[in-house]
Parts: sequence; structure tokens; C-alpha cells
Amino acid sequence: MRAAVLLAWFGSLFLLADSEEQRIPEEKLLVLTVATKETDGFRRFLKSARNFNYTVKVLGRGQKWSGGDYMSAPGGGQKVRLLKEALQETKSEDQVLLFTDSYDAVFASGPKELLRKFQQAKHKVVFSSERLIWPDRHLEDKHPHVREGNRFLGSGGFMGYLSNIREMVANWTGEDADSDQLFFTKIYVDPDKRKSINITVDSRCRLFQNLHGALDDVVLKFEDGRVRARNVLYDTLPVLIHGNGPTKLQINYMGNYIPKSWTFENGCTVCQDDLRSLAALKDSEYPLVSIGIFIQQPTPFVSVFFERLLKLEYPKDRLKLFIYNQEPHHEPQVSSFLRDHGGLYQDVRSITPKEDMDSAAARDLVLDICRKDTDCDYFFNLDIEVVLKNEKTLKILIEQNLPVVAPMITRAARLWSNFWGAVSADGYYARSEDYVDIVQGRRVGVWNVPYVSNVYLLKAHLLRSQLKDSAVFTSHSLDPDMAFCHSLRSAGVFMFVTNMQTFGRILSTENYQSTHLHNDLWQIFENPVDWEERYIHQNYSRIMRDKLIETPCPDVYWFPVFSDVACTHLVEEMEHFGKWSGGGNTDTRIQGGYENVPTIDIHMNQINFEKEWQKFLVEYVAPITEKMYPGYYTKAHFELAFVVRYKPDEQPSLRPHHDASTFTINIALNQLGQDYQGGGCRFLRYGCSIQAPRKGWALMHPGRLTHYHEGLPTTAGTRYIAVSFVDP
Repeated sequence: MRAAVLLAWFGSLFLLADSEEQRIPEEKLLVLTVATKETDGFRRFLKSARNFNYTVKVLGRGQKWSGGDYMSAPGGGQKVRLLKEALQETKSEDQVLLFTDSYDAVFASGPKELLRKFQQAKHKVVFSSERLIWPDRHLEDKHPHVREGNRFLGSGGFMGYLSNIREMVANWTGEDADSDQLFFTKIYVDPDKRKSINITVDSRCRLFQNLHGALDDVVLKFEDGRVRARNVLYDTLPVLIHGNGPTKLQINYMGNYIPKSWTFENGCTVCQDDLRSLAALKDSEYPLVSIGIFIQQPTPFVSVFFERLLKLEYPKDRLKLFIYNQEPHHEPQVSSFLRDHGGLYQDVRSITPKEDMDSAAARDLVLDICRKDTDCDYFFNLDIEVVLKNEKTLKILIEQNLPVVAPMITRAARLWSNFWGAVSADGYYARSEDYVDIVQGRRVGVWNVPYVSNVYLLKAHLLRSQLKDSAVFTSHSLDPDMAFCHSLRSAGVFMFVTNMQTFGRILSTENYQSTHLHNDLWQIFENPVDWEERYIHQNYSRIMRDKLIETPCPDVYWFPVFSDVACTHLVEEMEHFGKWSGGGNTDTRIQGGYENVPTIDIHMNQINFEKEWQKFLVEYVAPITEKMYPGYYTKAHFELAFVVRYKPDEQPSLRPHHDASTFTINIALNQLGQDYQGGGCRFLRYGCSIQAPRKGWALMHPGRLTHYHEGLPTTAGTRYIAVSFVDP
């Protein structure tokens, strides 16, 4: 018995040694693929192959593709012809060949694992398998049954010994547009040929994973420093992942990770590859960029958009501007920018509302201008609702050296962004598994995505090669952005979004009013971040940290709150409204109709600004109140909030009085010495005066009991203040 055990043990050792000797050397493996043109997908395939040191031979390079559109109809025979021709030139009979598509495929592991799994299949030729039969369903019953897995052959990937593959394609006499899948399927379902050539299918997806019909079966598996695709149905780790049929976008998604483009351990490992540095260039050597600016609806902060455009760090004489404006409301801002700054740029063209051109046509026009201009290197799309905070954005995008790349921007405090992580079957938005992580910055990198909008950079050579159609944005069923991205996807052009830096955000254009003089004042709810940047004093955030609050009189606090622009806009808004009170005691605007201490003023509710004003008080005044008056917490309720006008010949001052408030806010809206002389406030009980009000600074003081006060005479010019009686 013991002798038998020892004999079996030694026998197993000899078998193991024998198998080690028979292992196929990696140098015997040759990868063959057909690529008549170098697409983004092909470059991705080669990159993954180089990562694992595969030897790749490309067939048909530079030839015209005549294999038909086998995405929607049978085709691909040209691949079989090219393979047959290549095999006639290959002399090494012990060569093992892997024949695969490359535009939509990526390696997840190396030759050693691939060859091991091939040998374990114990056949001379192994095809990828599919759950769905194509293109002839009548052949379904002829496919041999398998113990487990997919029955049907997939022609997008197979491997085998040279002699067996040569025998398999020897009888190919078809046309280039004939179906390669049908040709190989007929060989496979013929029992005699299947046995003679020794063919099988990789039914459990150990070597090949076709995604069509199997999307729910495949998940990303994050290992130490690398990423695999795992087939959870068969618990296998395929070596080659193929986005066959309608799954091109899914392989693009997986290619963001496989084999190690992005990992949890190292983040983005490819984001510094193939960069184009601008650092050594003179200004005159910078690429020429055509910037398309599109105004399609009433939009807040348009003047701020143009201010930021001027600050973009790029030589202006290497920029050409194309401004499309569909909104008469914004003509003054556009005209002002062109008048004051248009001469800085190499060229400026504009389309006005009077020309009645729709958005798609305008976008196609600017692309065509760039397409026909041999000097145009890039097209930079910039919609008016984009808030581009990063002044280096254009340089950063050019240095990425990608076909189409967008800087990720989001709507403040929202998951809305300018890219989609996935699209649905009908071409609309779908959320990818990693979308939220990318938007919230938990995954940082450069991401291949199916849709970008609002702001993106496109290489101009694409317009002269893969996007020659002049109607890139025009579609009968899709909006311009969706049509543009559909055109790119159809041409095999990859779109990327980068969140490697912070670039900015996108405005909400919902509920934008265009009935006022300065409509941006009303944006405190819809676009609070932009409202704050525009209208809150630049030093407001430093008030507590740097102790900027002054105490000019007992329990009177003085602090910066409004920007110069806020003060100017509020004054101009009131003067534009123009219905100043008469300054008499009778006042129908207030409860009871009697004003004890009248002023010449306009109430906030007269210009429908009371909700916005209370929001301002809650957000920017209440925190100061609660800090300065410990133990008192305000809801910033008010019955009276108004702008007062003082003029020597109208109402220069205000007699001593108490305010009908718990505390009062008094904001100086213009500049002493520049706009008026005199003015100020005196608190009689304390013998304390403030005679040099600062524009944008607020005085805060108790109202109804201790701080009896008066308005000092304005001796020249016009003085404006914004007053709020809070918590009456």
C-alpha cells in the first residue's frame, strides 16, 4: 500500500515536470488585430497590450475599410481575408496566435495567464463565447451544448496554433463585406470540421469576455494596484475584455480602470501620459484657439462672465472669438465687451438676435470656420452659464493632449455636472456607478465619458478628418449637445472629463428675472455662491478671524458687508424704479398709514426685493448679531427695509428718534467725499458720532430703547443708505 502511494506521488511529480516542460513560452504568442485606421479605441488597446508586454502585429493599417458596417448588419469579412494573407507569411509553425478586435477591446492580464488558460482548455483553437447567437438564429440547434456557460461562438476574439487557424481560414473565398462571424460559426457547428481543427468555445469566459448580453454578469474587481473584470456568473477573471456590438460605451467605462488606469491605491496612473507642455513656448507659438461663446437664454452674471474671459491666462492674439447671442436682453453686455476689449483678440465675429440663427446652426457654423481655417488648432466651447474660476483652464486642457476634453464643473451643492457617466439605450442620461464619486472628488483623474457639454476643448484636426460633416450639432430628434456627442461617438472619438483641478461651476438659469435694471441682485436663492462673490464685501469672511468689526460707539458695531458693485447696483435699481416717497408723515405703504419719522425712501417690497433682502439678513447679518449681542438669536424678521436718499435741497438730515426695531442695520451705499459731503449718524445718549461712513460697511445698533440717534446733514451731493428695522 505504501509503495503504491509513493509510486503515485512520484508519478504526479513527473506529470507536473512534464507539464512545466510543455508550457508554451510567452515569446511564442503573437497578437494579430485588424486596424485600418488609428482610432482612440485602437490606441487604448495598444496601450493595454504594451502594459503586459504583448507582441502585436497590426493588419490592414492604412487600407480602406471595406468590411461593411457590421455593428448593425453582418460584415467583417475583410478581417478574415487579411488574417489569411498574414498567415501565409508566418513561417513559425509552433506559433500561437491571438486574433482579436482592437477598437473596442482591452487586456486585463498578461500572456502568461492567457497561455495557461488556453492550454487548460485542451483544444487547438478557442473562440470567445456569447450568450446571444448572431447573425443566423437558424443555426442555434446546431451549436453543441456545453456543461456550463455560453454556447454560441463569438468571432471578435479567438486564439490557437498557427497550423490549426491556417486550416480554419484556408477555404475563405468570401467578400470583404461578408460576415466573419457566420463563416466561423458554420465551421464550428460542422461536427467534422470542429473535430478536425479541434475547436471549442470559452464558455465560462476564462480567456475572453464579450460584454454584449452579459453586462449584468461583469463587475470591476479592484486588486492591489490593478483592476480586473470579474464574471460573477461563472466566477472567472477574463484576460481580454471586448465591448462587442452595442457595448462600446461599457468598454470605455471599464477602460477608465482596466488594467490599472485608476486604482484606489495609486489614483490615476495615466493622467500624466502623453501630455503636451506649453511651458517653453513663446506667446506667438501658442496653438491658435477658436472660442465659441453661446448665449441661448437669459442668464445671470453675464458681465462677470466677460470679466473672467479677459482674465483667461492665454495670449489673446492667439484667440479668435465667435459670440452667438440669441437674447436681446444681453445685447448691452456683449456690445460693451466688444467695444472695450474686442481689439485685444486676433479676430472677433458675432451673431446677434436680429440674425435669427438657431443654436445648432450657429455651433455648426463656428466649427466650420475652424475646420476651414488651416491655422485653427483647437475649438473651445464656452456656454455663457459657465463660471470659469480657474484662469489656467485653457492651458490645462491643451496640455492634456486629448481629442475632446472637458473641465468638470458642477452646479453648487448639486450633483448636476457638465458630463454624463453613461447614456441610456435611447441616448439620454444614465448614471454610471462612479458618477457620484467623480463629481464629489472621491475619484480624481481623467475619465472617458459618453457626453460632455457647456465647456470643452476639441482638437481641430478632428473636424478635418473624422467630423467632416458640416451638421455635427444638427439633428431632427436630439438637442445640439446630444447631437454633437452622438456624432463623436459614431466617429469613434473619445470624450474625456478631468477633475484633476478645480475649474469652476455652472449657473442655474431657472427663475431668472429680466424685468429689473440689475437682475443679478435677485439671484441670492438660485445662485448663492455667485451672488456672494459679486455682492458681498471681499473682507466679509475675515470679520471674525481678523477682528474687522469696529465699535465706534457703545453697542454700535461697524463691519464690511456689501461690495462696491452691490452698493452701486442697489442705488441704481432704486433710481431706476424712481418712485421715491415724499418724506411726509402720511405713508400708505406702512401699517396704520402714519410715519412718525419720515424719510425720502423706497421700500424693498416696492421693487419685489423683500424675500431676497431677508435672505441677505439671515445669511450675512444674523451671524454678526448673534456674535456681538450674546444670547440674542434673530430670525431677521423685518417690517421695514428701505433705501433712504439724503440731498441738501430735498431732505438733508433726520431729526433725533428711536427705531421701531430690536436692532437696526444701516449700510452706506455710496462714498463720502466722492459722492456727497457731510452726513453720518450721532448717538445722543453717548455723545458719539460716526461722520465718515464707508461704502459697503454696515452700522448695527439697538433700536427702540437706548440708542436715540439722528442723521447728520448732507451738505453736498446725494447720500444713500440701506436701512432695516429688524425684529420690530
